[in-house]
Amino acid sequence: MKILNDPIYGFITIKHPILLKLIDHPYFQRLNRIKQLGLSYLVYPGAHHTRFHHAIGAMHLMQQALEVLKVKNVKITEEEEVGVLIAILLHDIGHGPFSHALEHTLVSGVNHEDLSIILMDKLNEEFEGKLNLGIQIFRNTYSKKFLHQLVSSQLDMDRLDYLKRDSFYSGVSEGVVSSDRIINMLNVHEDQLVIEEKGIYSIEKFIVARRLMYWQVYLHKTVLAAENLLVEILKRANFLASQGEELFASPVLKKFLYNNYTKEDFNKEEVIYQFTMLDDSDIYSAIKAWCDHPDKTLSVISRNLIDRKLPKIAIQKLPFENERIEKLKEMVKEKYQISEVEIGHLVFNSEIANNAYNAKKDIILIKYKNGSVLNITDASDNFNIQALTESVKKYFICYPKEFRNKW
Repeated sequence: MKILNDPIYGFITIKHPILLKLIDHPYFQRLNRIKQLGLSYLVYPGAHHTRFHHAIGAMHLMQQALEVLKVKNVKITEEEEVGVLIAILLHDIGHGPFSHALEHTLVSGVNHEDLSIILMDKLNEEFEGKLNLGIQIFRNTYSKKFLHQLVSSQLDMDRLDYLKRDSFYSGVSEGVVSSDRIINMLNVHEDQLVIEEKGIYSIEKFIVARRLMYWQVYLHKTVLAAENLLVEILKRANFLASQGEELFASPVLKKFLYNNYTKEDFNKEEVIYQFTMLDDSDIYSAIKAWCDHPDKTLSVISRNLIDRKLPKIAIQKLPFENERIEKLKEMVKEKYQISEVEIGHLVFNSEIANNAYNAKKDIILIKYKNGSVLNITDASDNFNIQALTESVKKYFICYPKEFRNKW
């Protein structure tokens, strides 16, 4: 057994040797170099924790959940226990630098879930098939569906950890959830994960906390401005690379800038290796160098991110009028003397959605003492829960701060 000291849960025990071997593997150690909350530290200075912290925490909660279920006579073999712990430990192994930024810029048609599966399969070869069951559980192809729900559902160990952990490091207390209470109320009914009726109020709090954390942390307007600015920097760099421009970059980042990798390319050993060597430091070191690049647009937006001179952001419930957007673009274009292609890196708009709970997908079930089972939206007498099932969509536009009085 190995013991780690975690600021959230205290001592975490790693009980199975294969888990320790996976944690020590370079693929997993890379997560130490990828921030859990991307650029959120520009708003919440303490939010410097990593994907490594989160994966270890989620594994710890999974161990607790399995012990609770076994005490309640849910049949879980030792092989299944190790398998589901492997699945939760590796669930984020495919995350790229700054989490989601890479998915929108340097790699085409592949998301972090796809990359996680690719890396799991690669690890499975190295571990001579010992990850087979864990991968089946992760992919939801194993016969016991509740094991997959513990890894990925609307009430999984992933969400329980990141809400509690992100709340702790950001200092946003609205995200605090009672993970101990929720885990102790877990049970299984007809191969479905359920919460015993005594835990209904903890689930209500969990759903509300998730909605609040999205607005206050994950979709905070300044975080949105910063992370979209990062995406625009990488888009501009990628465009310049496609034009044959020489850009400073680490060897692995250069590979992604100058090659349009797709999902199929990740079947190649070389591309997998390059991805597993790529982390936040590659992106940040490049952006620092690009502050002095001859391309005016790249240098300006790079400098703005490094110096935290973030764009002004406006958010509203209805789409912005195209006429207003075009007028603003013309003013910015004239001031900076840039082309039509470049203006999109300084003035950009998109939309965001906050989905606290989807009542139609993989629902959270409450089990009563009489054996009946209800969706949390039907079981709860809290009208807010029904309201929180609705997805809230908002629209935003970012533009240089000096034009705040022009918008």
